[in-house]
Amino acid sequence: MRRVRLIDITPAVSPALEGWPGDTRFDVSPRWSLAAGDSCTVSRVTLSSHAGAHADAPLHFAPDGEDAAALSLEPYMGPARVVQCPDVAEIGHAEALWAAGAERVLYRVLPPGAETGFPRAFPALTVEGARTLARLGVRLFGTDAPSVDAVDSKTLDAHHALRAGGVAILEGLALAEVPAGEYELIALPLKWRGVDAAPVRAVLRVGE
Repeated sequence: MRRVRLIDITPAVSPALEGWPGDTRFDVSPRWSLAAGDSCTVSRVTLSSHAGAHADAPLHFAPDGEDAAALSLEPYMGPARVVQCPDVAEIGHAEALWAAGAERVLYRVLPPGAETGFPRAFPALTVEGARTLARLGVRLFGTDAPSVDAVDSKTLDAHHALRAGGVAILEGLALAEVPAGEYELIALPLKWRGVDAAPVRAVLRVGE
């Protein structure tokens, strides 16, 4: 019988997680607590919709875009390719060609150690790269960077190009320890109505 192994590519969300500068920091506090004599523990959680691993909804960058609850689930589950390229300057046309033949691609672009804090710069996806991914038939593009666009982008052109090409977006993944190769991705976004992004518990499944 074939053995299946799960690889968790979701960073832990805690107060130590450094998100986008100026965005809401993660916070958890008890509403009721067993330690305080209540019958159960129930927590109040405050966080950004873009904390940790998350799926961007078009509402994030387009006024007429769909919210997280309207996202189709199909792009977030199925065969996926992990590409290890922490030394690239950007993901342009040439780098996007590494996704040829894959329905879903996850690019590890952050250098070793960058996962511990917010990177002040990181390799971003170019518009040409996004269009190439769409022409190749890619259904989902994921990255360990906090955004598919450059950190100083105000227009989010890569986001728009991916949407125009029908490519779903995953950001904030933990890919540093994952060998390049072919996997099955499971990263279903929460059904958050009226919200511009949703957390995912992203895992890769591989047979051994």
